[in-house]
Amino acid sequence: MEDISAYSDDQVGAAVRTLHDQSRDSLNRYLRLTPVIDGVEGSFTKLDSSDPTSVKLLGNVPVSGKAPGGLLRHKGWRAEKVDLPPITPGPNASILAPAEIEVE
Repeated sequence: MEDISAYSDDQVGAAVRTLHDQSRDSLNRYLRLTPVIDGVEGSFTKLDSSDPTSVKLLGNVPVSGKAPGGLLRHKGWRAEKVDLPPITPGPNASILAPAEIEVE
């Protein structure tokens, strides 16, 4: 949540490498993501169905109910597994991480 506008692109880029690794590790700990369509982006893909919750059709979309084919622009992601720690009910349930103070 820190404002990084004062840092140079080089400084941000160097920090992002570590941040990216930590983010990936956190996601892998709590989520298992799998592609909605396991295909090569940019290749022609025929749809089995046009479920609007899992596939967003772009461009010249036909009005008929028949599922079209087209170029795969993004595979999409689905959460195959979600393993988040339980939230303890109570007055401080909205605290995601407590503040830390080092006493000297």
